Amino acid sequence: MNFLAHLLLAGDDDGLRLGALLGDFTKGKRALARYPENVQAGIALHRFIDSTIDEQDDVVALRRQIEKPFRRYAGIIIDLALDHELALRWDRYSDESLESFDAGVRELLARYNQLVPRKLRAFMAYADQRGLFANYRNQEEVLRSLRGVGRRFLRPNPLHRVDEIWAELKPAFGVCFEAAFPEIQSEVSGWVRRKSTTTGSWSEERSQGSEGRVESG
Repeated sequence: MNFLAHLLLAGDDDGLRLGALLGDFTKGKRALARYPENVQAGIALHRFIDSTIDEQDDVVALRRQIEKPFRRYAGIIIDLALDHELALRWDRYSDESLESFDAGVRELLARYNQLVPRKLRAFMAYADQRGLFANYRNQEEVLRSLRGVGRRFLRPNPLHRVDEIWAELKPAFGVCFEAAFPEIQSEVSGWVRRKSTTTGSWSEERSQGSEGRVESG
């Protein structure tokens, strides 16, 4: 799953939603410690989603369908493909339009600007230029994003050629999403319940405006 799925799965808790964005930009205990507790929980949820989705049978099977030389980068391809599939089905999973959801992400980042690291700012500047995350509905935008990821790698890679295999894999992306997304929704619901119980209901404390926490918007 990429940013769009992570954000949707985080629900309406500001701390979890910030963590959904920060998960890929936070490395090491020192970096994690600079954030409030419920943002740390959001980062932990991001990592839980990543590890859980990677082990799902349908995702494992899809990864096997991606042949060399693309297989080494199958995780990246699948992450963006599943965001694409979610964007195409957005109305099934949210009462809010995708454009409105996108605007809400920008409002969230503006409210907690002091917590946003430089690399996330740079990514969001790119996202603003490209109309992400709503534009993940557009296949060409997803392929463009994959080419951009490929350019950031030092070693040669085939991510600029994913269009060569996309049409063949597109039906499998949809089948995988239909199977995997309800499962990860259920896993996330269980994770949030367990986290709330074991930490003294951090979500309740957050809603009361406890010190050192990001409050819900």
